[in-house]
Amino acid sequence: MSPVILVPLVPVQEEIVHELSIPLADVFHTTVVIESSIRGLVDRVYDFSRAQYNSTQLLTELLRRSDGISKILGITSVDLFIPVLTYVFGEAQLNGTVAVMSTYRLDDSIYGLPPDNIKFFERSLKEAVHELGHTFGLLHCEHYDCAMHSSTTVDDIDVKGATLCHECMRKIGIVK
Repeated sequence: MSPVILVPLVPVQEEIVHELSIPLADVFHTTVVIESSIRGLVDRVYDFSRAQYNSTQLLTELLRRSDGISKILGITSVDLFIPVLTYVFGEAQLNGTVAVMSTYRLDDSIYGLPPDNIKFFERSLKEAVHELGHTFGLLHCEHYDCAMHSSTTVDDIDVKGATLCHECMRKIGIVK
């Protein structure tokens, strides 16, 4: 299994990046390394007309840092979008080497609710597993409890699990 590199893209809560490393290593049965934070990268992909950050352009920026072997997950706390959607939680190259996720919409406080650190971590883990799963070649899964199940709202994220179903694990060679 390819190693995973977590890249904190400032602004980001760096502690969440560190907290994700061990469970991600467990889910994917691989080594997870945390790189030094990168400043200024997300500023290059800001879209003034939308007041959001273009996740596809951010993937392109991360791809320039790829060694072609490791899976890179950039983690930020800015609001991401792709041109055809209002927002995205993340984006990944299917069967590629780079993915990006944002914690922005995973935080209850943006919905006017009190912050919930446990829920925030669980959502962040589910999204990290989901985006990395795409880099390992996984498509969206029909099993509601699988992290690869599609999510368009935080409620969708809350319903699914933070691990891969047996079928998805088989597809990427974790189990037979």
